[in-house]
Amino acid sequence: MSELISTWINNRGIAPDYLAMSALIVGCLLILIISSISYYLAKHQVLVFVHKIVSRTKNTWDDLLLDHNVFSRFALLIPLFLLLFLTPIFLPAETMLSTFLIVIAKVALCFQIARSVSAVLNVIRSLYQRTARERYLPLSSTIQVIKLVIYLVATILAVSFILDKSPIYLLSGLGALTAVLLLVFQDTIKGLVASIQISANKMVAPGDWIEIPNYGADGDVIEIGLNTVKVKNFDNTVTTVPTYALINGSFRNWRGMLNSGGRRIKRTIIIDINSISFYQNEQVAKLKEISLLKDYLQQKSDDITVSLQANNLSDDNVNSRQLTNVGTFRAYMEAYLHNHEKIHHNMTCMVRQLAATEAGLPLEVYCFSNDQNWQNYEGIQADIFDHLFAMAPIFNLRIFQHPTGHDWHRK
Repeated sequence: MSELISTWINNRGIAPDYLAMSALIVGCLLILIISSISYYLAKHQVLVFVHKIVSRTKNTWDDLLLDHNVFSRFALLIPLFLLLFLTPIFLPAETMLSTFLIVIAKVALCFQIARSVSAVLNVIRSLYQRTARERYLPLSSTIQVIKLVIYLVATILAVSFILDKSPIYLLSGLGALTAVLLLVFQDTIKGLVASIQISANKMVAPGDWIEIPNYGADGDVIEIGLNTVKVKNFDNTVTTVPTYALINGSFRNWRGMLNSGGRRIKRTIIIDINSISFYQNEQVAKLKEISLLKDYLQQKSDDITVSLQANNLSDDNVNSRQLTNVGTFRAYMEAYLHNHEKIHHNMTCMVRQLAATEAGLPLEVYCFSNDQNWQNYEGIQADIFDHLFAMAPIFNLRIFQHPTGHDWHRK
């Protein structure tokens, strides 16, 4: 073809001194024009047709091919292949321009093929995230490693084409650079090992709620990568944590709580010790109007009667058993929780008395709500303690709080 171009130019009356240069220019222009036309047809004709077909199908996986530009990256291969195959045809093989264009085409093909394969891997990852039931497979990290290897191979091939040396020749020199490579890719290597351990031990998966105070992360895991784990915090900020930090340090994973069906409520009410006292009979009779305490008070009254008869004591004797207001209030709290519709009744539910402190006597509520939604959970917890704080004065109990200006000016 180069001879035909030279003959055609010669017939146009070009001087012999400029014949070779003119043939190179015309051949180069023909190559660029044909490659450009092929790219235009591939992108603006073939791709448009493919997009129409994909948009009309009922499948969803082929939409991912469009989202990740798979067709666009493969379309760019066509002009590069034409550049590679047309150059020896339109240009003499011994010219520097022909050699330069062939090397450029080979180098560009190496990286464009790597980009195309990378796009396909992105599609595979997206399909996995949509359909996989088991979320602990470290596919993101594995795909990143594969991409790294693909681009490394592409780089080695590109260098071999530029230097006109065999890739094996270049690989033989990598042994001496092993220490340097280990130093450069140490985070990548540690991240790969960490992602494998995280997957094998099922420590964390995308969608889990984790809490890492050292890195200020408190939210849902959105991606576990080769080098970083992305956590979307509840204030909609995103915190990136090194992957190996999850195995080197400690973090809290709330997955167990989410899978259990309940969310723990653990909070104390501190009672002023000076307000604790025994109940008199008339006070007990008044408390029987509270429906949640009827069974408890009846049982305690029977137990006290039996104890008095056994020890031959009167009910006003100092040695006799008597009800306390704090014990009765604790019984009311337990009854209230056991009858609450938002409390998980198949999980631990109790009110316990902790050791007294200088602030007073703590009564701790320990139970689980049956609604794990954060907003609903906070509402349930607040409603419970609103009620308990309001009920404390009915039992002649005072809730402890530090004195305020209002207390000092009270008349």
